Amino acid sequence: MMEPVGGGGEEEKKEKEKLCRRCKATYAPSSNTRLSCRFHPSFFVCRRHDDQKRYYQLRHGDPPYAAKFYDCCGAEDPDAAGCTTDFHLSYDDPDA
Repeated sequence: MMEPVGGGGEEEKKEKEKLCRRCKATYAPSSNTRLSCRFHPSFFVCRRHDDQKRYYQLRHGDPPYAAKFYDCCGAEDPDAAGCTTDFHLSYDDPDA
């Protein structure tokens, strides 16, 4: 007896990967969890620290010792790992 051509529905359907707009990683939606995406929820800023308690926007003529850091966590390396985790958010998803 001959089996029908086509494998009887056992074809493996590959899930289309998406690109996260926060961490820029590709991911499979079926494996997206609250711990999947690591990112900074704020911007990398440049401000001076004059008394270590207040931060000011840099202005023309500010001293060259202005600090650069993530506003959310204070990390000074622009390539620092994110300080927050959440679900990946693709460019196809509505704004959060």
